[in-house]
Amino acid sequence: MGKRYDALVKDLDLMKLNPLPAAIELVKKCANAKFDESVELHVRLGVDPKQADQQVRGVVGLPHGLGKSKKIAVVVRGDKQKDAKAAGADLVGAEDLIEQISKGFTDFDILVATPDMMKDLSKLGKVLGPKGLMPNPKSGTVTMDIPKTVKELKAGRVEYKVDDYGIIHVPVGKASFPAANLVGNAKTVLDAILKAKPSASKGVYMISVTVTSTMGPGIKVEVSDKAAAA
Repeated sequence: MGKRYDALVKDLDLMKLNPLPAAIELVKKCANAKFDESVELHVRLGVDPKQADQQVRGVVGLPHGLGKSKKIAVVVRGDKQKDAKAAGADLVGAEDLIEQISKGFTDFDILVATPDMMKDLSKLGKVLGPKGLMPNPKSGTVTMDIPKTVKELKAGRVEYKVDDYGIIHVPVGKASFPAANLVGNAKTVLDAILKAKPSASKGVYMISVTVTSTMGPGIKVEVSDKAAAA
């Protein structure tokens, strides 16, 4: 892993389970790269992702944001274009924006659309799909309430989704954030994941929680009895 990493973990017990605030403090201490590292939460769940009734997915607004505003594009017609711009959307259009995207334009982080525009956007799967940019009702990016959605995304709304290995990976801020803000964001995400437990999931639900920074080691977090048995 390199000398830098070895020096970071030299005095750490990476198998120790830490209370969330203590884990966050350790992550901040280890985040000594030459840039402001992102802090991420990794949650292993006791679900079978191959089963449709055991999918865990949703969106949650982080109370302290992510530290970087996302570039948001909105595909919408009529007066809703003005609403999108007023809410802070970076790019707004209809058929004209769809035409740009069809030619490979993807200079945005999130694409939001109203349901009536999805027929045309769905044809651009080869452009949007590989980049994870296709609007989806489950991620809250296909909606009629454009202003609310844009404002939430700008403020730090994140999507969480269990991967093929039963793990959820979610950013919760930057290493430069005050520890209390990172703890608040992480708790908000964990609460949302608990509430999203599928009824078909049996046994231990939240198996393990790890918090880490971009270039730092993973710090294990104590999982409460309530969370594990939820």
